[in-house]
Amino acid sequence: MVGANFKRRKVDLEFYLHRVFRKKSFRPLQREVITAAVDGYDVFLQASTSFGKSLCFQLPAVVNHGGVPVATINSTTPTSERRDIIDDLLSGHPRTRLLYVTPELCQTETFRRNIQTIHKQGELTRIAIDEAHCISVWGHDFRPAYKELSWFKRFLKNPSVPISALTATATPRVRSDIINLLGLDPTVLKIFNTPSARPNIHYEIRYLEDFAEDAGEPEVFQIIDLVTWFKSIHARRQVRLGATSTPLPPISGIIYVSLRSISERLAHELSSLWDGNIRAVAYHAGLSSQDRTRIQMEWTSPQPPVSEADNWTPPAFDVIVATNAFGMGIDNPHVRFVVHWSPPRSFEGFVQESGRAGRDNRAAASIVYYNTQERDRILHRLRRDVENAHTRAGGSGPGGTRTSNSSDNNSSSSRLSDIQNQTARLQSFQKVIQYCETTNRCRHEMIKEFFGDFELERMGSQVPAAPETNASGASPSPCDFACDFCKDGPDNLAKRKAKMPPESALQDFSDCNISYYLREMFPGSFGSCKSCE
Repeated sequence: MVGANFKRRKVDLEFYLHRVFRKKSFRPLQREVITAAVDGYDVFLQASTSFGKSLCFQLPAVVNHGGVPVATINSTTPTSERRDIIDDLLSGHPRTRLLYVTPELCQTETFRRNIQTIHKQGELTRIAIDEAHCISVWGHDFRPAYKELSWFKRFLKNPSVPISALTATATPRVRSDIINLLGLDPTVLKIFNTPSARPNIHYEIRYLEDFAEDAGEPEVFQIIDLVTWFKSIHARRQVRLGATSTPLPPISGIIYVSLRSISERLAHELSSLWDGNIRAVAYHAGLSSQDRTRIQMEWTSPQPPVSEADNWTPPAFDVIVATNAFGMGIDNPHVRFVVHWSPPRSFEGFVQESGRAGRDNRAAASIVYYNTQERDRILHRLRRDVENAHTRAGGSGPGGTRTSNSSDNNSSSSRLSDIQNQTARLQSFQKVIQYCETTNRCRHEMIKEFFGDFELERMGSQVPAAPETNASGASPSPCDFACDFCKDGPDNLAKRKAKMPPESALQDFSDCNISYYLREMFPGSFGSCKSCE
């Protein structure tokens, strides 16, 4: 029964929203998600990067306990502080109302024993699992420790503790894994989602010609194209805002690159162009934690150098040139563009990274630079990873024969998970190819289809109210011209793509071939292939 350990009462959620979180109003659907949590339901929330998912488990903690003292236990927590937190939690009347931990900590016997004690004392109200897509081997960020979080539902009973599972990127297969592996009860489960494609983001592909290996620096053409785009934005901004004596704040953006060396080189090149109008800084895991923190702070809230405080003119553009080490937990609502310097390695990663633009719900842009050479390089590496996973499992790859067999169930399960995860990575990149090379469909529609938005609606998932249509009652395009297909039309898009070699990347390693091999390697683990029936 819902709310077995919850007392139903009318709660003034706005009171807590204003007083504790200093926010004026809820975003669409936030109130419904929080109400379900307060009422004791299991909750699955799939929402875009700008939704404000953390509020959906932080505010219920305030409602239930009147305050929100927070503690964190991770690898950097000092031993004495860790001991104080545990002592407080086990006291029977803990002051801590929100405890942040890693899935790896949740695997330890000591932590589980302590959680069971807290539950018996009636002090465990809810479990929230952020980045829940990491639980599935078919997800792009699979972490084995996430899979062990199923422990909560199996061992915390009488009453069962409600769970909120939150993610920004989950395909239908991953979504099913999340719900099943966490043991979310379908009879008391509330499902919510926002559109996977952000309506305020303009999605665009910029096609690049292939170059011979000795062609010098083909990256120069990309840089020229990007800076030309910067200049056009700057000119339009000056016309729109007119003359002003107050310096305008810089336009913030992120450029995602694949290598640290590219990050350093591109940041240097951009900063040396256009009379200092571009401030570009490299960001990657090779920097010290102090440097990464400083760069984040300066980019989020740009300030003049002390020596130039009196006559400082901010740059027109403030750009982070980053590997995928940048983004998680970064809260800059004023990012106006996200550029992928080469094809993203996964479709889920692409949507999550591009979603860091326009978090203030104002117009923003997502641009992907795409060429077949880089596409084929990535495909080669991903195919090799799949082949290596097959080899580790005792096989010889699709079409080969199994060379060994292990009776160890745990080892077999681990090998199967490895193959599934590497296969999922390959399939996800094939979706990137399809997204980039398709010239006859709205990009917003393709993103929604990939993440199963339409299927969620059929399942009865609660979604935000649809935006108002124009005076005629019809939308002028599926995305209101917020992608290159709907804005420029299929003919213009096809002409831009025509400079690329004929596509062939989608012909090999089809879902059918992969599924066939997995069924041969691990009998009984997969159903039949529908396309072959």
